[in-house]
Amino acid sequence: MTWHLKCCEDMDEVIHPAGSEAWKHFDETHPTFAEEPRNVKLGLCTDGFNPFGCSATPYSCWPIFLTVYNLPLELCMKSEHIFLAMIIAGPKNSGKNIDVMLRPLIDELNELWTNGVKTYDSFRQQNFIMKAALLWTISDFPGYGMLSGWSTHGKLSCPYCMENTKAFQLQYGKKTSFFDCHRQFLPPRHPFRRDKKIFYLNRVEKSPPHPQD
Repeated sequence: MTWHLKCCEDMDEVIHPAGSEAWKHFDETHPTFAEEPRNVKLGLCTDGFNPFGCSATPYSCWPIFLTVYNLPLELCMKSEHIFLAMIIAGPKNSGKNIDVMLRPLIDELNELWTNGVKTYDSFRQQNFIMKAALLWTISDFPGYGMLSGWSTHGKLSCPYCMENTKAFQLQYGKKTSFFDCHRQFLPPRHPFRRDKKIFYLNRVEKSPPHPQD
């Protein structure tokens, strides 16, 4: 559980979340938590499906998984180290009310973050107070909308761009299109920024992405 301390010191590429900027930023923001390397850092993953197939009676099933990122890469993605925390099932998709179903899990995670639990370390043969933190969630875009409460429909559905979005409405279908909104994230001298044919016709992308607060 303390493998993450020295795993990425001599690596030029990020091959594990422990080497990411988000992980380092979390440790700098919460130094008390980071002082104890046995404290657990988690990721939550979910996605919905119909267990009876597409042609069957409509039914919604959302398994909620927790991944322990303290472990090495070859272990943390193994099924035996991924916890099925709960299953949200029913005849209809819970939608934005998923937070009601997640309440018991949220309460447990909050307890682990605030107070921790007394845990036995079999390697050191001692008890310690183990805490846990949920670093991020992993889902598709509709799932992101359910977990965060952010509306993933319409012109302001991008949580990064928000009111600075370059999305536009199709003339006839009236649907929101995010076509060619991605070129602003390319490096300033990338050749795709100057391409006027394979993206938005006759448009050169010069502007950088809008900085986040």
